[in-house]
Amino acid sequence: MMKFNNILTIPVFILGLLISSVSQAEKVIEQVPSDTPKAEAGIVDQGYQIGPEDVLSISVWKEEGLKAEVLVRPDGGLSFPLVGEVQAQGKTTEQIQKEITARLEKFIPDPVVSVSVLKVVGNKIYVIGKVNKPGEYPAGRYVDVLQALSMAGGLTPFAAENDIKVLRKENGKDLVLPFRYSQVQKGQELDQNIMLQSGDVVVVP
Repeated sequence: MMKFNNILTIPVFILGLLISSVSQAEKVIEQVPSDTPKAEAGIVDQGYQIGPEDVLSISVWKEEGLKAEVLVRPDGGLSFPLVGEVQAQGKTTEQIQKEITARLEKFIPDPVVSVSVLKVVGNKIYVIGKVNKPGEYPAGRYVDVLQALSMAGGLTPFAAENDIKVLRKENGKDLVLPFRYSQVQKGQELDQNIMLQSGDVVVVP
């Protein structure tokens, strides 16, 4: 009879350990704040430079009054409570996040700021003419002429590949920058394969 009681005691002991483990796990879960900030998957790459009329989501952890969807104005600026004016055009979300964090430190200890792009409107390049998919395309930090032509589906058979132009407005002036496709493809005249800026137009005659 004693042996039988010992056999029953073992499962009861194991069951007690399981119940205790579950109870401890529940306590640990309860200690993790439910509102811990999570990284949001953005619609653009990290190097994307903000442009006018883009829409950003800006929030500060545990500060309900500091959460907003913000439109970047045509002049490239935006405003945010306690922070005031921020020049956003040409900056990445990380740069804006750091600037807002630095300014909020005057009012909030160790602020945790999140900045993400909700809508891309302003920062675009245009590829027109004899390409397979002419149109407008979002411009990241590193988009050169070859990449833009690839985004547009490549050249059509009758494109004048050595007479491509990049039209750019810079400091109030209109610039026309040449691009000789066949030469760049051969690894020559690579200085013509420039990084494109917001508003640039690639013309393929």
